[in-house]
Amino acid sequence: MNEAIAILTGGGPAPGMNTVVGSVAKTFLQKGYRVIGLHEGYTGLFNPAPRTVDISYPMADDIFNRGGSFLRMSRFKPTDADFDHNFNLGFFTDNNVRLLVTVGGDDTASTANRIAKFLDARKYPVANIHVPKTIDNDLPLPAGTPTFGYESAKDKGAVIARAVYVDARTSGNWFVLSAMGRSAGHLAFGIGEACHYPMIVIPEMFNRTEITVDKIVSLVISSIVKRKIMEMDYGAAIISEGVFHELSEEEIARSGVHFSYDAHGHPELGKVSKAHIFNELLERKVKQLGLKVKSRPVEIGYEVRCQTPVAYDLTYCSELGMGVYKLYREGKTGCMVFVDAEGNVKPLYLKDLQDPVTGKIPPRLVDIHSDKFRSVVDFILSAITPADYEAARKYLPRPEEYDFHKILNWE
Repeated sequence: MNEAIAILTGGGPAPGMNTVVGSVAKTFLQKGYRVIGLHEGYTGLFNPAPRTVDISYPMADDIFNRGGSFLRMSRFKPTDADFDHNFNLGFFTDNNVRLLVTVGGDDTASTANRIAKFLDARKYPVANIHVPKTIDNDLPLPAGTPTFGYESAKDKGAVIARAVYVDARTSGNWFVLSAMGRSAGHLAFGIGEACHYPMIVIPEMFNRTEITVDKIVSLVISSIVKRKIMEMDYGAAIISEGVFHELSEEEIARSGVHFSYDAHGHPELGKVSKAHIFNELLERKVKQLGLKVKSRPVEIGYEVRCQTPVAYDLTYCSELGMGVYKLYREGKTGCMVFVDAEGNVKPLYLKDLQDPVTGKIPPRLVDIHSDKFRSVVDFILSAITPADYEAARKYLPRPEEYDFHKILNWE
C-alpha cells in the first residue's frame, strides 16, 4: 500500500485555505503519495466512520485558487475522554497514513500536537506539520511575516470600507464599522489605514488605561467634532471587535451584549453585530450632547473570510503547501511551516512560541510604538487636541474630555 498523508482544515475559514490544500496535494501526489482529505476538522479522527475524500491532481488543480474551504471545517476540540475512548487509530493504520497536515490557527495547532504525542505513545509515529492561518494576523511569526489570509481579508475589507467612506461623503453621514480580530487590531488598523479613516479604535491603543464603552464612544465623538471644525460633516470610524475581549463583565453588561462561547472558551463574537452595538451607543451619546449627526453601522466580518485570495496569498500559500513536503522529507514534525521573505522554508516549533507557563501561544499585537502606527495617528486620524478646545466649545461643553490623548491617557 502506498504511503498516505491526511489533511484537515480547522477553525474558521481564511482566503488561501484551498490554495494550501491544493498545493500540498499536488506536491505529494507527484511524489507517489495518496492524499486523503478529512472533512469537518478533527471530528473525523474521533468518529468510526469519518467523511473523507481522496484528492486527485485534477481536483487539487480545480480548487487551489478558490475562496472558502473545499474540506468542510470545524472548531471541534477533543476532550481527554475522546482520546481515551473515541480516537480512530484505525484510520491511520488502515490507510498507512504517515503524515497529518493541519491547516488552522493556534487552537488547531495545539490539538495537532496532542494527536502526535498520543500516537507516538502508542508506538504509531505519525509526523504532524501545521500550516498557520488567520485573517487576524495575530500569530507571532518572525520578522512581521503575515499569517496567510490576512492580506486578502484586508484587501476585501478595504473594498467595503472605501465604498462606505464614499457613501459617507456623498450623504453627509457618519458610519461606524466593526472589523474582525479576536485579540489584536491588525485587520481594523490595516483597513483603516488603507482607507484613511479619521478614527481607528483597536485594543492595543488602551495600553495606559482600561478599555470602557464610554472611552470607545468618546474617541468617535472626538473625531466627529474635529471634522466639524474642519468643515467636514461626514466620516467613518472602524473599531476592532477585539475591544470586547478586554471589556470587564460590568462594561459588557452595560453594552447590552450577551455572548455564547465556543469549545475553546472564546466568546462567539460573530453571533452579534458589534457595529450595531457601537452605533447604538454612539447615537445615545450624540443625542445627549445635542450634536446633529446621522450614523449607520456596517459589520466587516464573514464577508471577508471566504473571498477569493489575492495574488499575495495565492503565492504565499502555494509556497507554504510545497514547504510542507520539504519539512516532511527532512524528518521535521510537531512544527509549523514558515516561509521567510526570501522564500526559504523553515520549521517553527510550538515550544518556541508558546508561553512556558500556560502553554498557549501569545497573540502578536499591533506595535503602537512603530513609525507606521505613529504616522497614522499623527497624519490620518482626526481628533480633538488642546489646539481645538476653543473651536470645539461650539459643540461640546467640556471639549477636554474628548481630547484624543487624554482619553487614552497618553499625556
